Amino acid sequence: MAYDKKTGELGVAVQSHWFSVGSVVPWAKAGVGAVATQSFVKIEYGPEGLELMEKGFTAQEALDSLVSRDTGSAVRQVGMVDVNGVVAVHTGEKCIEFAGHKTGKNFTVQANIMASPAVWPLMAMIFEQTEGDLAERMMVALEAAQAEGGDLRGKQSASMLIVSGTPTGVSWKDTVLDLRVEDHPEPLKQLRRLIRINRAYRHANRGDLYMETGDIKNALVEYGLSSTLYPENPELKYWAAVTLAGEGRLEEALPMFGEVFRRAPELKTMTPRIISPGLLPNENKILDQIMNVEQ
Repeated sequence: MAYDKKTGELGVAVQSHWFSVGSVVPWAKAGVGAVATQSFVKIEYGPEGLELMEKGFTAQEALDSLVSRDTGSAVRQVGMVDVNGVVAVHTGEKCIEFAGHKTGKNFTVQANIMASPAVWPLMAMIFEQTEGDLAERMMVALEAAQAEGGDLRGKQSASMLIVSGTPTGVSWKDTVLDLRVEDHPEPLKQLRRLIRINRAYRHANRGDLYMETGDIKNALVEYGLSSTLYPENPELKYWAAVTLAGEGRLEEALPMFGEVFRRAPELKTMTPRIISPGLLPNENKILDQIMNVEQ
């Protein structure tokens, strides 16, 4: 879990041999902080830790306050980071070995029931050395942990939660990424795949916003980036083709429609239906060319 000083983002990433780890371990609120509560999880550390940090407690003060009132603190493992980059972590003396933690500048890693005591120091080192955005750095750290042996029990679920560095006070707007792999034999591979798809759809969503404002140039850039990141889904290229056709650039759009229709015939069926909402010009000649394109 970490605070990205460049962007202000806060994030938590986790893997476990436990079903739906993302529903209990990661907590974060934009402009406030992040919490990871694990090892005989006491969920209250998440919402209550965030509440204390929002009241002005540092991560360390918030953690100390909650640990002091927890009769089961000996089996808990909790990490916190606040919006100023202050980190705090607690590994109870009765956590199942191998268990431990390591802190660094603006981040902390913690682990329990590990196959090796080398896991968490490696996570910290890899996180510090990795370039890229917060999602990539946390993802690489998790992959390094698994390569070092990871959870002694095996693999089952994984999750990543990142909140914005420019909080609006509206939780859904402030969530940059919230992904969960609930139950899978290769949760980290699935999580990495979902991160890629998430990036693709963030570009697609920006493309939609540009379309709403009539900024076709930037819309096409965003749609292009989205389809490049997620080429398995022909719909992303479809909307780029629709945008081109709507701008009178039908010759550029037709080969794209042909490829899309070959891979996803249902999008061809849908095409006449997008005229009424104004997504394609209401011109029979244009529609005929699209519908009869070589596939």
